[in-house]
Amino acid sequence: MASSLRTRRGRARLRTVALIGIDGSGKTTQAHRLAQALTAAGRPATYHRNAGGRRWLGRIAQRVGRPDAQRLVGRDGLLVVESVLRWLAIALALLSCLVTGRTAVMDRWSACQYASIRAHGGQRWERLARAGYRIFPAPRVTFLLTADPAEAYRRIERRGTDHETMEWLTAAAAAYRELPEYGSFVVVDGNGPPEEVARRIRAHLSEWLPDDPSAGPGPAPAGPAPAGPRRPVGGAGRDGPVPVQARP
Repeated sequence: MASSLRTRRGRARLRTVALIGIDGSGKTTQAHRLAQALTAAGRPATYHRNAGGRRWLGRIAQRVGRPDAQRLVGRDGLLVVESVLRWLAIALALLSCLVTGRTAVMDRWSACQYASIRAHGGQRWERLARAGYRIFPAPRVTFLLTADPAEAYRRIERRGTDHETMEWLTAAAAAYRELPEYGSFVVVDGNGPPEEVARRIRAHLSEWLPDDPSAGPGPAPAGPAPAGPRRPVGGAGRDGPVPVQARP
């Protein structure tokens, strides 16, 4: 019976996988890698960057002499813009994969918006945001990549495209741990080399990546052990990965 259950689960369709975490935790790198791994295993996947527009707004702010996006539109204005743009990006990503039948590998998800709201101290907006995002079906699995704020800060500075403060990164990391959904996340230590992090992620999807020799059984994910169950995922397909950049 256990064997037949595993077989049925392995044949299940993997519609959505989400990767979340603070800036600099490696979400984008791992989302690209996962989309490629799924596609190589015969389960075509599309990468979607569900940006909230903060980096885009930050560039505009600097052009008009403001230090960052929050100083440009205010805290509440930033949270509203982020929530709306991320909602639109997720909606477009889900619609695209519904039409094409490809697996959606989500670089950011609604939990990122809830954590952003909490880290900004705008909790009164969270209930409204949750009401708007509630229409989206939950991903089959959500990976929370954890990273030490100091390491995340160094990565952000090395890439040189934007800037975050240690205060913000620390607050955002705490916000993810405080989310009510935290117990359902698969927590993966994102501090190590990208290859090791990718192996840990693939190990959790081993039932759907049976031909991936690098995944293996894999150790349990590092970091805090979530209380909720860890759900495996499945999918199908044959084409190459299609990276998709959502509008900022």
